[in-house]
Amino acid sequence: MDFLHRNANNQPQTVRSNAGTQGQTQNQHSASNFSGGTEKMKKMIGDEPRWLRITFVVLLFSVTILAIGIATLFYFGGKKEAEFVNKDRVQAVFLTNGQVYFGNVKDITSQYVDLQDIYYLNSQQQPDTEGNSQNDTSATTFSLVKLGCELHGPIDQMLINRDQVSFWENLKDDGKVAKAIEQWQSQNPNGQKCDESTSNNSTQQSTTGNESDTDNP
Repeated sequence: MDFLHRNANNQPQTVRSNAGTQGQTQNQHSASNFSGGTEKMKKMIGDEPRWLRITFVVLLFSVTILAIGIATLFYFGGKKEAEFVNKDRVQAVFLTNGQVYFGNVKDITSQYVDLQDIYYLNSQQQPDTEGNSQNDTSATTFSLVKLGCELHGPIDQMLINRDQVSFWENLKDDGKVAKAIEQWQSQNPNGQKCDESTSNNSTQQSTTGNESDTDNP
């Protein structure tokens, strides 16, 4: 019984001792391999000719510069929004509140849209002269107004916050708005004069709905 008990007590101790020794041996062997590999790498680099090492450094530097250049091109090389503006045409800028301004977009950045030579539409509901019911469509007249003669006296430039712009468009030369602007400019060759009658400040553009051709008495 003592012999069996002694063997039972000693066997686990012997196994644990061998396992610990084996683990230490493997760690030492791995560390030795890593250290040996590093020394071999250093020796290989040190044994190379100087011109080859310089060539390697220059090549590595060139690859790094090329990678930075490609990343910069992808980030900044895209076509900017301002490049889509046709300087020979009128632009329409639609705001998020529904207001529309017409003019020449001089610059677009991530912060603002610079709009100059500005016009906007003014709608007026005409009275029903034919005795139609209120449910019928009444005549609505739109007039193109040149910015500048308003009560607060703005200059002919507007910097619109970019987040307030829904979208903008280049307008055709034969469109109604472009033609109305051309007509206004021909009627006001010396520019806008706010002390004149409002008839010179706006140009009749279009009429929708039912409109009577009978002159008022």
